[in-house]
Amino acid sequence: MMRIRIWHGLAVGSILLLAALQMTARAEELPKTPAAGLEKATFAGGCFWCMEHTFEELDGVVSATSGYTGGRTVNPTYDVVSAGGTGHAEAVEILYDPRKISYEKLLDIFWHNVDPTNANGQFCDYGDQYRSEIFYHNEEQKRLAERSKAVLEHSKPFKDPIVTRISPAATFYIAEEYHQDFYKKNPIRYKFYRYNCGRDARLNQLWVWGGLK
Repeated sequence: MMRIRIWHGLAVGSILLLAALQMTARAEELPKTPAAGLEKATFAGGCFWCMEHTFEELDGVVSATSGYTGGRTVNPTYDVVSAGGTGHAEAVEILYDPRKISYEKLLDIFWHNVDPTNANGQFCDYGDQYRSEIFYHNEEQKRLAERSKAVLEHSKPFKDPIVTRISPAATFYIAEEYHQDFYKKNPIRYKFYRYNCGRDARLNQLWVWGGLK
């Protein structure tokens, strides 16, 4: 399914503006080896605008790049991924300094910024392309990710099971330029989308109010 975004009265104007901004160039692969001293983490958690914003402002995170990963299509575009069927998820690839922020901390932030009970999307975005998933880059990341999930299974405040996947990292394709730092380039549209998608309300329901048991 195509992404379902809740635009209310601004729907037509927003869609036309987005179409005008879209580029025809296909996504490119991100370099596989980070700079010396830095490490890489990759997470999918629904809309990559929101996930990029979440991680990019953390001390120790050098960059967060929006893109597509986990699927079969080579050099995918936003239109192709959002239509479904590619196996790719919207994701962010993070470069971070482990001397300033740990992978465990990134995992903790990831969990508290997704709905891990939803197997068919995130918030108002429906479809496998908006799933939550941790893509590990080495055996240590895999171990830590699996441990963090196991801990949450025992301590989570909500009753529904955690369905977030943990998978080996695959080729990461950088999303089109207009998606990068969208929250900075288009702050009003970003806030409007985030609010009307119900992302923060659902996160509060899960992690603060315990899923309203």
